[in-house]
Amino acid sequence: MNAHESQGDGAQVSTGTTGEAPETAAIPELVIISGMSGAGRSTAAKCLEDLGWFVVDNLPPALIPTMVDLGARSQGNVARIAVVVDVRGRRFFDNLRESLADLAGKNVKRRVLFLEASDEALVRRFESVRRPHPLQGDGRIVDGIAAERDLLRELRGDADLVIDTSSLNVHELRAKMDAQFAGEEEPELRATVMSFGYKYGLPVDADLVVDCRFLPNPHWVPELRPFTGLNEEVSDYVFNQPGAKEFLDQYAELLHLIAAGYRREGKRYVTIAVGCTGGKHRSVAMAERLAPRLAAEGVETVVVHRDMGRE
Repeated sequence: MNAHESQGDGAQVSTGTTGEAPETAAIPELVIISGMSGAGRSTAAKCLEDLGWFVVDNLPPALIPTMVDLGARSQGNVARIAVVVDVRGRRFFDNLRESLADLAGKNVKRRVLFLEASDEALVRRFESVRRPHPLQGDGRIVDGIAAERDLLRELRGDADLVIDTSSLNVHELRAKMDAQFAGEEEPELRATVMSFGYKYGLPVDADLVVDCRFLPNPHWVPELRPFTGLNEEVSDYVFNQPGAKEFLDQYAELLHLIAAGYRREGKRYVTIAVGCTGGKHRSVAMAERLAPRLAAEGVETVVVHRDMGRE
């Protein structure tokens, strides 16, 4: 993905027209795509377009309810709408909450997708295409990025799904989008269980973080060091340690309570990060045992081992 993906002026419709048709009871599903410039908003929008969504780029938030109303009058021809909202329309951000509140009264199924990336990744992308950040003015690229983060902080906190694209290429981002939006039926709750290494930093898109460094590290057992938590001997070593099984049982019970609350609040996506020092042994073994517990609760679960292949 490139930084120039998010550049441009004016509202642009990516596909189709709504037309004036008799009203039906079919209220369109809505996804609002936002996030950092250069983080892949245009790639995400293109993915949804390829999946059959009606995509509108840079629509002022005040017009979102009107767009949904037009979709509802399309006799089912516009069943899913995606709207890209970004800093090009920053003067309209004050209207976004009001528009979302208006949609809540119409029982619209809506989600907010936020694309995130590290400062280093964003600077690299802007420099690679030799374009300025839309908010940098006479300053540096990092100044524009800082201003945009501050502007979008509240929206990021309200997002239903945050995807960190710092280490993703276009194909990997498309795969994540397909996994989240291509299904025929949306699950009540979808979880990503991610193992990671603290020495490589916390996952920025984690909703919940748990630390496994209280368990003895298999790294210091010579015969186990070359393997990972996917290896049966490593997993057995981890779960034979005092407190390991109890921790798994009690954390799974806590997640049962949290998942029930997320469902009541309408939250559909959660990323659960499980950490150890290097993200190779303890966190991998714990994530592999935790995921089936969630699946047994009816939560559609994907396991990702972020740092397992690092040295």
